[in-house]
Amino acid sequence: MGVPASYYQSVGTPQNEADLAQWWTRLNDPTLSALIDTAIANNLDIVQAQARLRQARESLAQTNAAFLPQLNASGNGGKNYRSQAGGTRVDDSGNVISTGASNWSSSYSANTSASWQIDLFGELSRSAEAARAELAGSGYDLATVRMTIISELVTNYVQARLAQEQLRIARETQQVQQDNFDIAGWRLQAGLVSSLDEQQARAQLAQTRASIPQQEANLRGSLNRIAVLTGQAPGEATRTLETPAPIPTATSQIALGIPADTLRQRPDVRSAERALAAATARIGVAEAQLYPSLGISGNLGTTSNAFSDLFSLITGGLFANVSQVIFDGGRLASQVRSQRAATDAAFAAYKQSVLTALEDVENAMASLASARARQTEFTIAYDASNNAALLARSQYQAGLIDFQTLSNSETTLLNARNSLATARSDEILAIARLYDALGGGWQSMDNRPIDEQKS
Repeated sequence: MGVPASYYQSVGTPQNEADLAQWWTRLNDPTLSALIDTAIANNLDIVQAQARLRQARESLAQTNAAFLPQLNASGNGGKNYRSQAGGTRVDDSGNVISTGASNWSSSYSANTSASWQIDLFGELSRSAEAARAELAGSGYDLATVRMTIISELVTNYVQARLAQEQLRIARETQQVQQDNFDIAGWRLQAGLVSSLDEQQARAQLAQTRASIPQQEANLRGSLNRIAVLTGQAPGEATRTLETPAPIPTATSQIALGIPADTLRQRPDVRSAERALAAATARIGVAEAQLYPSLGISGNLGTTSNAFSDLFSLITGGLFANVSQVIFDGGRLASQVRSQRAATDAAFAAYKQSVLTALEDVENAMASLASARARQTEFTIAYDASNNAALLARSQYQAGLIDFQTLSNSETTLLNARNSLATARSDEILAIARLYDALGGGWQSMDNRPIDEQKS
């Protein structure tokens, strides 16, 4: 069952690009905003995606170069040695003289050739179309990576603040339980209670102490992840975050928009659409190879035995060539069918991305509604359990109730405090998931996809 339409009316406001581009600023936490700026600049996953985008841009440049003639030039020069064998004779002094001939000769040449493939059946234009679509897809992939990193950073930041809050609750509870244990010991020494009260107080205190190392480990894990997400080594990079701070809060109004907005804003959906466009264009490339190809080529050349006479005589030619595959065992036809199958798969992937996007929004909205409803009830539970614990503590000190009753009230209070803190963090996490599902966090990119730049 989907989220009721009334919920859109209760939490939704018109969606706009500014709301989505910097959605985390609605959490009113400057520390978090600074971390996100650092992650956008230094995160290594984003750096890799940026490199892939540059690679796709160069691939398009290479494809566009095929529309232009290819020009090559070469030249060489050198000396040739020639020796001709001959007889011998004796001069008047009796010396033997060779009558053979040998000499050195120079040679120089220069050649220029050009070729141009005519885009007769659209092979080059369809290749360029595919390359443009792949470049846009790489841009949207970069946007998806950036969006995911921001969402993950917010999640770990909120989890770190939750761990700090739960540590504060545990330590405050530990102090109260230490007082209860001392009171139970005094009452045991006074002969007012049995050792059962003291042992129960001791067990309760130990259980609370045991929860603290786990919360500290959770905090350390979140801080380490934040360091890596911001492109830094764990440890010193997050030292300032070890100072406890409250869980971020958000405004009650969330920019929802309409489902069509989601499909326009989600970069993964648009990347899938561009992948489909590229696959469709590749069909045209494969089909064009079934037809004749036409090329034009020409050359100019000159040769001389003296460099000064190198360009005295120039020869050249202009040729047109047509080629057609007569028989290839069905290879080219198979390539067309293969590319059509790839296009069918890309179309299915596009439809899947649309459904996933809508599912993500519905799930995030349901999680947000649930977190807010639980937060309301846990606030009431915390207030009631706190009052009950105060009464139970005073009554136990007066000897009106046993320790088990006090223990139950303290446990209920501890659970209520932890549950309320968890519900508050769940609300922020649901908001982060919702903005992520709506496609927020990439609209202010410097290197936006090419179709975004044109629009």
